Amino acid sequence: MIHQKEILDRLKEVASEDFHQYSITWGAQNTREALAAKATRFMGINVDPNSEVVITCGGTEAMMAAVMSVCNPGDKVVIFSPFYENYGADSILSGAEPIYVPLKPPTFSFDADELEAAFKKGAKALILCNPSNPSGKVFTLEEMQTIADIAIRYDAYIITDEVYEHIVYSPNKMVYMAALPGMRERTIVTGSLSKTYSITGWRLGYTIAPTEITERIRKVHDFLTVGAAAPLQEAIVTGLKFSDEYYKDLLEKYTHKRDLFCDGLADIGLKFKKPEGAYYVMVDISDWKYDDDLKFCYDLAEKVGVGAVPGSSFFHENINNYVRFHFAKKDETLNGALERLADIKKKMEVAK
Repeated sequence: MIHQKEILDRLKEVASEDFHQYSITWGAQNTREALAAKATRFMGINVDPNSEVVITCGGTEAMMAAVMSVCNPGDKVVIFSPFYENYGADSILSGAEPIYVPLKPPTFSFDADELEAAFKKGAKALILCNPSNPSGKVFTLEEMQTIADIAIRYDAYIITDEVYEHIVYSPNKMVYMAALPGMRERTIVTGSLSKTYSITGWRLGYTIAPTEITERIRKVHDFLTVGAAAPLQEAIVTGLKFSDEYYKDLLEKYTHKRDLFCDGLADIGLKFKKPEGAYYVMVDISDWKYDDDLKFCYDLAEKVGVGAVPGSSFFHENINNYVRFHFAKKDETLNGALERLADIKKKMEVAK
């Protein structure tokens, strides 16, 4: 994997060094400094490593801590649908009530009036995944500004999930909510180092937020997990200091995989919108006339030999005509899947 050896070599060194006790609970000093420097570089805002950063046990804990830090029991949280399945659970576990606003397929755009109507119900915060899992949508500057304007108007927070910030396909651009006018003080950034550095098993995430909110997140984080693994924090500093070339290579790698897989799906005749970011593609299975997309996925695995996730697991609405494929795989794996999918209409015909 791209440059990953440098991170792993550092981990080997760390194993023989003195990084096997707790670090500072909210993140080792040098890890926070390296992350803050990287965030400042890409987001275009000054991030203070000492008062605005918390290193967490993965992006999952980062989101949980963020929601718990700004929402009280009885508060409402706006979530775009389709959504990464943890968001609703995070809200409920915090005692808050999710309010779902649809992203309308196949473009996964939202209606500004519907969004504002959700805030009129008293929403305390909105969770924004950009680029989006599962849809692959990248929100435009105009869309981000619309969301920001509504949040300001209703004095609400935006909690962003920016796990895929470096996997944004041209000509789309990554827009950071915290960098928009008036949004720095009401944006809680959550992220993960998993996808960017291909280390999902390390469970390293973070929050970036104004000082007052970060103080709350630190308290919640301390009771949730105490702290992220100290040796892994030390090793990832190497990755956080990579040059711009690393992120360029990363994007080229995933652009190749997206084009390989999506061009293959198009040749087969499947219906989908090419993702603008992340590494997922939602395929419309309406032609098979299944009432249950989970059953479709079982049949797809059994008859075709390819795995997919039923789209209904991501939608609050009663939508079950999508499945999600994942193309962060080796080329030979993707080519093998496409070879099997080539006969999908014949192999799945009996299930129509």
